[in-house]
Amino acid sequence: MKAKEIRRKYIKFFLASPRNHLEINPAPLVLEEDPTTLFTSAGMQPLVPYLLGKNHPLGKRLVNSQPCLRLNDIDEVGDNRHTTFFEMLGNWSLGDYYKKEQLEWLYNFFTKELALEKERLWISVFGGSKDVPKDEESYDIWRKLGIPESRIYFYGVEKNWWSMTGVPKDMQVGHIGGPDSEVFYDFGEEINLHEKSSFRNKPCHPNCNCGRFLEIGNSVFIQYKKVSDESLEELPNKNVDFGGGLERITAVVNKDPDIFKIDLFNKTILNVEEAVGIKYGTSDKTDKNFRIISDHLRAAIILIGEGVVPSNKLHGYVVRRLIRRAIFHLKLLGFDFKKSKISDIGYPYTADFEIVRNSWSNIKEELNLEAVRFNYALERGLRKLEILIKDKKINGKSAFDLYQTEGLPLDLTLEILSERGILLNQNDIKIFKKEFEKHKDLSRTASSGIFKGGLADHSLRVIRFHTAAHILLASLRKLVNSKIVQKGQNITKERLRFDFSYSRKLTSEELESVEGLINKIIEKNLPVNFKIMSKKEALKTGAIHTFYEKYADTVKVYYIGGSIDKAFSKEFCGGPHVSKTGEIGRVKIKKQEKIGTEIVRVYITAENG
Repeated sequence: MKAKEIRRKYIKFFLASPRNHLEINPAPLVLEEDPTTLFTSAGMQPLVPYLLGKNHPLGKRLVNSQPCLRLNDIDEVGDNRHTTFFEMLGNWSLGDYYKKEQLEWLYNFFTKELALEKERLWISVFGGSKDVPKDEESYDIWRKLGIPESRIYFYGVEKNWWSMTGVPKDMQVGHIGGPDSEVFYDFGEEINLHEKSSFRNKPCHPNCNCGRFLEIGNSVFIQYKKVSDESLEELPNKNVDFGGGLERITAVVNKDPDIFKIDLFNKTILNVEEAVGIKYGTSDKTDKNFRIISDHLRAAIILIGEGVVPSNKLHGYVVRRLIRRAIFHLKLLGFDFKKSKISDIGYPYTADFEIVRNSWSNIKEELNLEAVRFNYALERGLRKLEILIKDKKINGKSAFDLYQTEGLPLDLTLEILSERGILLNQNDIKIFKKEFEKHKDLSRTASSGIFKGGLADHSLRVIRFHTAAHILLASLRKLVNSKIVQKGQNITKERLRFDFSYSRKLTSEELESVEGLINKIIEKNLPVNFKIMSKKEALKTGAIHTFYEKYADTVKVYYIGGSIDKAFSKEFCGGPHVSKTGEIGRVKIKKQEKIGTEIVRVYITAENG
């Protein structure tokens, strides 16, 4: 069965009576109005305002298939079940039905619509914590549906709790989450007992990662909100958020634990086979290369189709990393870039999404151009490696320097050295890995604010500066130039750094007047509200926006002061904000910088420091 057939069955199942859901359009992968994340990583992400209690224009029962990108799995890609890009089949109850209906419907979809053997379904439920009780209700429902006690496992917050930022103690204030119940498909003991499995002599269970079990669905019962660093409170409405990976479900329906054999990947893998003369499925080592290539190209192609091009910053950096990792693994398989182009490998993905079909010529150009850039960098790195080998200066530290300056991966360095009969000792590899971990930590620290949309966290001080940024932009447009737009922001508890479009630095008089207007709006203690509306309606209000073609069909508009029509400031934004401007406290513009031909940066702090 093909993935599109399963997608169609799922949507149709939840549209039908008595479930009576309505289908919502999938959101783009890049949501410009959501400052909390780089990419859409879950189907529920665009629905957070409604899960918090706002009324959705289509009602309380929703269903769709949402493209998602999760980079936390990027280092796990290479096995038979992990990907960075995937489609999430999702259904939601916004304060309507709850556990009984959700689990029963899901069971019926799997066993009746997809004809999965009920004897192969295993279940996990939440085992409780100091804050949230054990989920006996879900356990009892599964028992009544026919799942025996022996196939139901209780796990703690590490496995059966879901929120956008992890377990309860790691949740940011204002974030929502709750216990979940997962469904696993059992491919049989022979998988676990396979001689290559490190788990073959250990007790097997759904979360043991031996390869025997594949998670195919997760029903999250979103009923809590983080209200302080230490406490949760129950939401007024109890919600259901289901997510099931289309790729995994398709693999299960086709009785093969390897998701890379389904129709969404197999044509690309066939292209690689023909180009390198190696068959997929012949060795674990080469299979890993095939999987990384097919996954990373798929993700990069979708992102370029949405308008993200390879670069060294933010979204573009992710695209560049995906393409270059794919290129590297193509090289390991012996792919000849002089005879073939990387776009030829990825061409089958044009069949998956309309946005890719419509912009394939541009996608093709970007893929091939990035391949040229990376090949040039690799050649430069290889020349430097030759010099290090000749001078007998190759070691763990110099190998890492090659990686950092030229992008030469350690695997390639080791392979070249092995061909020359040169082996780095274990100690050298440890040095490389130590330097690599330090590099990752520095990158993570430097980009933590940026990759959260400019917000270091959701503490009260950060939220105050975030609201102040809206007042700053409105003040600049009213007093300096009405065409000024935001070009970036980074907010910590100590200051707001704000970039905006302008050809010159502001005069001292302009700075003084802008600062004065900001504080005047703060002193007025104006209300800060938001409305959720269609993108078309939001645009009619005159709300400030950027790249609105990438916004979801429904957006959140924050406005400051009075009605939205007469507001001092109104912008597309995902929040969070203070409820009244007086909560911000007086601020001061500390300094400004010219950081580009058309970009000015200002720093704002609290007046009392």
